Amino acid sequence: MDYVKQRKQLTAGPVDIVVATPGRLLDFQRRHDITLKKIEVLVIDEADRMLDMGFIPDVRKIIHSTPSKEKRQTLLFSATLTGQITRLASEWTHNPVTVEIEPEQVAVNTVEQIVYIVTSDKKFALLLNIITRQDLSRALVFCNRRDEVRRLSEMLTRYGINCSMLSGEVPQQKRLRRLSEFKSGKIRVLVATDVAGRGIHIEGMDHVINFKLPHDPEDYVHRIGRTGRAGATGTSISFADERDAFFIPAIEEFMGRKLICMEPEEEWLTMPEAVHAKKRRRTPHRKKPGASSHGKTRKGKW
Repeated sequence: MDYVKQRKQLTAGPVDIVVATPGRLLDFQRRHDITLKKIEVLVIDEADRMLDMGFIPDVRKIIHSTPSKEKRQTLLFSATLTGQITRLASEWTHNPVTVEIEPEQVAVNTVEQIVYIVTSDKKFALLLNIITRQDLSRALVFCNRRDEVRRLSEMLTRYGINCSMLSGEVPQQKRLRRLSEFKSGKIRVLVATDVAGRGIHIEGMDHVINFKLPHDPEDYVHRIGRTGRAGATGTSISFADERDAFFIPAIEEFMGRKLICMEPEEEWLTMPEAVHAKKRRRTPHRKKPGASSHGKTRKGKW
């Protein structure tokens, strides 16, 4: 977000609550735009994520700038209580009380979950067929890394799909604009990482697609929870290739239920004919000699 605009908000008068990322808060502190010496309540959200992303040293600097743990109230939130998180909690809190809630499994009961067993070289064709043959108007597609998000978004756009991406490398203003356009229907497909996708709450989004299965079972539940919200039903489609299939048992154990795994029909693994034609018109130099038709499309359930 705009640094100067935030600085004006901080220096305009007394501020009761500040919500910040670690890096930006340290920037303001170094410039003496903010002091943390009188902090009464310190909230550390997504502690496990901060640990995974290497933010803990910055968080530690911030905590050392606040009053001692005996003189402030500290609340630490984490999706998982690993050994490292427990050690940090004991270091940063004073006589803490531990509160545990059930994982976000309510959404699972309202989401139809399908897993397609597919080789990695056929995943893109399957994704295109699902989007085009099912005529999806709004689909959220998840990958695990920024480069995967960028590459998949570029490929979908190249093949005529109105698509955009959300990841840590996209500036915040662009993220907000793209999310707004996705909500309004201007963007048909949004490709995102877990970090970017956690805060997405969109009414009426009925399809979430895991192009890459997450390594953490809880991330899987967070992803499919973007659909099937507020009592509505939704559909989650996951692709399990040679590597991703190894993550299925952990996901099933975490949810306490088996996933429906199936092989897609062969015709769903070939590039849609209309897309082929569009691609050939755009890049005629890529057409291979003797290229044959892949047959007619078929309507209905996959």
